Amino acid sequence: MKLIAENRKAYHDFEITEKLEAGIVLVGSEIKSIKEGRINLKDSYCLIKNGELFLLGAHISTYKKTSSFAPDQTRTRKLLVHKTELLKLERKTKIKGLSLIPLKVYIDRGLAKIEIAIAKGKREFEKRDAIKDRVIRREIERSLKDN
Repeated sequence: MKLIAENRKAYHDFEITEKLEAGIVLVGSEIKSIKEGRINLKDSYCLIKNGELFLLGAHISTYKKTSSFAPDQTRTRKLLVHKTELLKLERKTKIKGLSLIPLKVYIDRGLAKIEIAIAKGKREFEKRDAIKDRVIRREIERSLKDN
């Protein structure tokens, strides 16, 4: 498994409750671009529409050596999950405040996989509290390390 991209902002903006792996339907040279690491998950999200799961807002740059066919860089991409997982995701996202966000893109046995999460958005004061806790934890670890 080779990690390609990570949505670090997701951990800051959301409280992750559950994670799930899905496949991505790609066209043309998109897989080559992903293997080069030319993907950005910032501000992307997942949506369930007509019994299918889609990734919106992810940016996959055009492969440099593409000749004629270059797909749209921010097009909507279909995600592949089992039917039972999709139904479970649909039930949980109907709960107020829960959403589906992508966390990581990686290559597993030659296939592009994406890790999505069911998450609840944090409010501003919750983000500040998380930062304070992180700073305090870091200082404690430093003081223990020095002793």
